[in-house]
Amino acid sequence: MKLCVAQLASKKGDILENISRHIKMINSAVTQGAELIIFPELSLTGYEPKLAKALATSQDNKMLGEFQQLSDQHQITIGLGLPTKYSESICISMVIFQPNQSRLTYSKKYIHTDEEPYFVCGKNFPVLKLKGKNIAIAICYELSIPAHAEAAYNNGADVYIASVAKTETGIAKAHETLCAIAKKYNFPVLISNSVGPSEDFISAGNSAIWDKNGILQANLDAVEEGLLLFNLDD
Repeated sequence: MKLCVAQLASKKGDILENISRHIKMINSAVTQGAELIIFPELSLTGYEPKLAKALATSQDNKMLGEFQQLSDQHQITIGLGLPTKYSESICISMVIFQPNQSRLTYSKKYIHTDEEPYFVCGKNFPVLKLKGKNIAIAICYELSIPAHAEAAYNNGADVYIASVAKTETGIAKAHETLCAIAKKYNFPVLISNSVGPSEDFISAGNSAIWDKNGILQANLDAVEEGLLLFNLDD
């Protein structure tokens, strides 16, 4: 099964433009045989906490319908970043589209202190089941919480995928952490980072893949959009 992580430059607060950008990358991933594609943190809006309240919606928003159509048509599972409404608050979430199934929302359980003025902790789920494999998802800061990767392992994860928005310093630290996670739990690890302006910082790309031994298999640069694919069956 081919898994894909996308490295994307989102346009600040412009959901419709970002939908178009996502669709282009999904179609490219489909041509390369991907059966799962994961996008960076808050990819549909850009990482813009101050705008999140105005932009927040739900997994059932009609403007997301084309992603379900693409999932059904091409038999590809799609995970994209979006602020979602939770009661009177907002969560950092990933909406997941699966072929001919109901949509899922994974909301970031562990948030950074900088995010607390804008977001609340959400309820995630243990693993995403896909073609007999267990896919563990982490959203940015979660990968830094040892209990998160440990829970993924205990829940039978076959692979660990992080969706992030990180600076040059942040992505370097994430690489060290994810390499160690791969070695400790003996499963492949992938990371999807954004590129370009994100609120008050520059996202530094370097999306990457490590095998189950923690050996780097592929790495994008710090500025260009792109896709990385990994065959989980190897």
